[in-house]
Amino acid sequence: MRYQNVIFDLDGTLTDSGEGIKNSAKYAFEHLGLAVPEDGELRKMVGPPLSVGFSVLGVRDAQIDEAIRLYRVRYNEGGGKYENRVYDGIEACLKALKAAGAKLYVGTSKPESLAREILAGFHLATYFDYIAGATWDGSLQNKGDVLEYLLTAIGGAEGTVMVGDTHYDVLGAHARRLPCIGVTWGYGTREELQNAHADALADAPEELLAALLLTENESKE
Repeated sequence: MRYQNVIFDLDGTLTDSGEGIKNSAKYAFEHLGLAVPEDGELRKMVGPPLSVGFSVLGVRDAQIDEAIRLYRVRYNEGGGKYENRVYDGIEACLKALKAAGAKLYVGTSKPESLAREILAGFHLATYFDYIAGATWDGSLQNKGDVLEYLLTAIGGAEGTVMVGDTHYDVLGAHARRLPCIGVTWGYGTREELQNAHADALADAPEELLAALLLTENESKE
């Protein structure tokens, strides 16, 4: 294998969580008395920390904390976290990587305990050697910071690659000197990933698996 350690983003990479995230964001906008953005704009909530997502969609700084609180009411308690599905081909990819001897990890801006709950609910948690995520209080939420925390836990970055669907994943990985493979089945666009200088792109889990299983020499042929 070219990489011994593979770090996966969660939302938009392992699972299609957009419906629950967008519905929860709508709930927050409605209860704040703000105009609800169009669906295409709400897609921007998938991937970044909630504070960043709401800010991008025009919520004033003074309302961000309340927007996050309302979002979590809908997402955590109102069923939003279950409006979610595993992408076709992902479990087979994880199983093949484990069989090849890779160590698998998750690095997400979603709160860590919530990420663990969701992955356990989909019977995917057992594939991962460590699941790292944000803190509930927001003191740890940036993707680069989450990756630093994860790399400290696993003992360094050698032989490690990040896999994610948005420029936040690419930039966070590069900030920690990790290569990043961008996947195009999630919520970032191909152009976004290319502009962020993703090291490679994969259009399906099968294509991702093939890229990860390449040896260094094979990748240069």
